[in-house]
Amino acid sequence: MIKCPSQLVLPRFGIKKKSWTFIFFLLTLVPLLIIMHMKPIDLSKDPEYWPIDVKCPNIVPNATNPSHETLLGGGVFFVETSERTNPSFQFMCAVESIVRIHPNIRVTVMMRGVVNQNSSGPQNLGFRLFHCFPNVDIVPLDFDQLFAGTPLNTWYNDVKHHKELTDLPILSDACRLAILWKYGGIYLDTDFIVLKSVANITNALGTQSIYTLNGAFLSFTRRHPFIGYCMEDFANSYNFWIYGHQGPQLLTRVFKRWCSIRRLRDSRGCRGVTVLAQEAFYPVEWQNWREYFESISPVELSRKLRATYAVHLWNKKSRDTRPSPGSFLDQLQSGYCPTSYGLMKISRE
Repeated sequence: MIKCPSQLVLPRFGIKKKSWTFIFFLLTLVPLLIIMHMKPIDLSKDPEYWPIDVKCPNIVPNATNPSHETLLGGGVFFVETSERTNPSFQFMCAVESIVRIHPNIRVTVMMRGVVNQNSSGPQNLGFRLFHCFPNVDIVPLDFDQLFAGTPLNTWYNDVKHHKELTDLPILSDACRLAILWKYGGIYLDTDFIVLKSVANITNALGTQSIYTLNGAFLSFTRRHPFIGYCMEDFANSYNFWIYGHQGPQLLTRVFKRWCSIRRLRDSRGCRGVTVLAQEAFYPVEWQNWREYFESISPVELSRKLRATYAVHLWNKKSRDTRPSPGSFLDQLQSGYCPTSYGLMKISRE
């Protein structure tokens, strides 16, 4: 017969000092390995994650010259057709540069990712900078509302259910035409740096090359017939497969028909529409975009841009390249959007 003990004695387990050391080593090593394998955040491309606050620049509207508001009709428009709601530093620079030149003009930033106009929006650097300027509004970009009542309405209703038949650049080309048709004013791409007043430029666009016009800058009064013809051509000759067919090529062929010419050099404008020289907005051709990242003396830069209103940066080509101190682009950013420039410099330190 087995005799049970009067008291149950449980075995005791002890952890040696070496085991504690091993556990501490694991607790230290594992987080370190996780951090090492995490994808780093590129703050220069994604200001949303940069925690620094924005010190608003001291830009005071000029109450003695409010007439520019009427000259520009609906004001100045920027468009973000993607779902992105964290403006890039170049986008911030574009808005800051136009506000510094025109502190009285209404600037409207239309963003597809913004749902509610009354909300303050994401608290990223771009929104914080834009909120510094009382003349800047951030509004939702609703394609259905924008194209309704325009010659592009039928086209959009046809393609919106077939995403393979359109893309963001084409939507951007369509939006700028609809905006100017409905509201009038100035449309600017988000990769511009504005150098001087554009208030007196009306019913005009710029020359990209001797063969092509470009719509990165457009200035037209509300319901101008030229914009109406552009929208009709956009819908009637729509071709998703040819790059630029709905953009620069469209503007070029419509202008030729508008002025009854075969070559762009045969006319600088007619019937109330003006074509500005290449130096006005495209002083550097897209093939030479690397020139923006080359060193240039301030005197030479001033001479090169003496006839330029705003500089288009060909962001599709240049966006992944950083300017070095003293380069063409570095001087433009530090001179015409110093707040955005300062934030860019901090993010890269």
